[in-house]
Amino acid sequence: MPWFFWSLVLVVWVAGAIGFNWGWIVLAVWILSVGLIFVPATEELLAKHLFRLRRPTLVEEQRLGPVWHQLLLRADASQSRFSLWIQESEEVNATPTPGHTVAVTRWALYTLPPQHLEAALAHELSHHLGGRAWLSLVDFWYSIPARGGLIVVRAIARLMRRVPALGCIIGGFVVLSYAGIVLAAITFGHGYVWPFLFLTPFIAPPLLAWLNRWRVKEADKKAAMLGYGTTLVQVLYGWQMQHQQDLGRDISRRAQVMSSTPSLVERVRTIEQAGGIPPAAWGNAGF
Repeated sequence: MPWFFWSLVLVVWVAGAIGFNWGWIVLAVWILSVGLIFVPATEELLAKHLFRLRRPTLVEEQRLGPVWHQLLLRADASQSRFSLWIQESEEVNATPTPGHTVAVTRWALYTLPPQHLEAALAHELSHHLGGRAWLSLVDFWYSIPARGGLIVVRAIARLMRRVPALGCIIGGFVVLSYAGIVLAAITFGHGYVWPFLFLTPFIAPPLLAWLNRWRVKEADKKAAMLGYGTTLVQVLYGWQMQHQQDLGRDISRRAQVMSSTPSLVERVRTIEQAGGIPPAAWGNAGF
């Protein structure tokens, strides 16, 4: 619901910019476009072009096959339900994907021994357990406008850090422009709904970033419940050692709030505190 709400706000903005005589058509098309997720080719297109994933080669399939089969047996999941993809990344975990697409990073595939690779895959698979694939696709489809807005906000923030002079000019222009829009909405509008909608770019990013961090930690919990907790902690610390990370201790508070992934310390604590709810109970466990 948070992703849908913020996406709806952005689409309403576009509709308002076009003019509500035609803007309602834009809004209706966006809402009805969710029907595309039921086309089988949609998931593959999202995986290839939006998440930039690729199919594993035959050699990679030989490496993934045994650990993937063992994981599915432990999770009591059907192999025909999911498809494995590779993300060209040096991160420990791939970007969470909706539907039936399970991705593993190149770093995990080529660096981790089989037992650790299985634990990394358990985290990725856990994003898909305990819920319906079509529901996660609906959730993701309606979140695309909000995710696009979040990318723009992060790009401006990076620019302000890397090129302070130019970043401050752009940031100042954006702030002054929005202040004028909000003031006009309060002066000439009716009620406080429109002013609130125009303030959403400043409210939404930290909330949506927190939601992403929560999802990662929930996947860690499920992986721990499958029995991969200790091994997954070893994977996280191994990645930290190889990439010389500091577990987030020296990262600014603002960067932590805007980050879409929790620090390694948070993830390790989540795994350590995970309970022993069996996989069969996940559907009713509020995950």
